[in-house]
Amino acid sequence: MTFSIAGRCAKSGAFGVAITTSSIAVGARCPYARAGAGAVATQNVTDPNLGPMLLDLMEQGLSARDSIDSIIRDRPHIEYRQLTAVDRNGNSASWSGKHILGTHGVSEQKDCVGAGNLLKSSALPKVMTDAFAANADQHLAERLLRSLEAGLASGGEEGPVHSAALIVHHEQKFPLVSLRVDWDDNDPIRVLRKLWEDYKPQMGAYLQRAVDPTQAPSYGVPGDP
Repeated sequence: MTFSIAGRCAKSGAFGVAITTSSIAVGARCPYARAGAGAVATQNVTDPNLGPMLLDLMEQGLSARDSIDSIIRDRPHIEYRQLTAVDRNGNSASWSGKHILGTHGVSEQKDCVGAGNLLKSSALPKVMTDAFAANADQHLAERLLRSLEAGLASGGEEGPVHSAALIVHHEQKFPLVSLRVDWDDNDPIRVLRKLWEDYKPQMGAYLQRAVDPTQAPSYGVPGDP
């Protein structure tokens, strides 16, 4: 059904998630990140409440492990949830309940955690975290997307995926990157790659317009001097 990677850039302190699934609009309910706090994926039979709850706990200073342990304690229906988290110190943690669908797996590493369910191989999460580590010189969004692409190339899900998302949060309350493919019949990760390649050269300009529009470049559209 879903595979994802949540990660932290140790150099910049940015957090992000790349995720894909067989159902529609995965970006609307599964990936979460917050500047200075961490990154979270909530998947399988998803409860979107859990993403912000985990980020709140990590923002308060709890580790990824302690935050997940706190969330799963006495939480209704938690056995249906698969959760991953990375905290501000690069610690990673996860939870997979006993009702996770199909072949599933998790790979917890420094600065990243990969997870999936209904997979062709339980080794897929480790493929993603290995790819994340191998691309440490790249922008966090690029690292996350390459990791997702590596997961797909290693076998992906049992069936085709149809939606994908990529988010990165850095120094602001709003996302630096927030790209979604809510549905594609054939290859949403390919479409997400195209979105990232188109957005990447404009990313800095959009950030500058928010921080200090007096120093921002023109919009480059008809009517803009």
